[in-house]
Amino acid sequence: MNKSTREKGSEAEKIAAAYLESKGWIVLDQNYFFERAEVDIVAYDQTCIVFVEVKSRSGTQFGHPEDFIDPKKERNIYKAAEAWMYERKMEGSPARFDVISIVQKGNGAPDIKHFEDAFR
Repeated sequence: MNKSTREKGSEAEKIAAAYLESKGWIVLDQNYFFERAEVDIVAYDQTCIVFVEVKSRSGTQFGHPEDFIDPKKERNIYKAAEAWMYERKMEGSPARFDVISIVQKGNGAPDIKHFEDAFR
């Protein structure tokens, strides 16, 4: 049975969260929505709040996962990040935006790439 796009995305986000936790990061929130904007993972890396966009693909024949983040997606992530910070009275706290790219090929271990400070 083929997995839905949502199931694949959820699986990739779990892999990304486990990856971040293995680096000693604290995952504060997942799938935070504000209106139609979403942040996949909100984490703390011991220096600042990090808003993480997770992108995954089953291969790279049509491009790498990180290539699919366009300016509109970036604006939506900013919007959700601002709302997340506002709701928690953390405006002005140090923050950055990372991307985790995951390529899941068959049953092997996923190829994970972490791009820190991916966009501003």
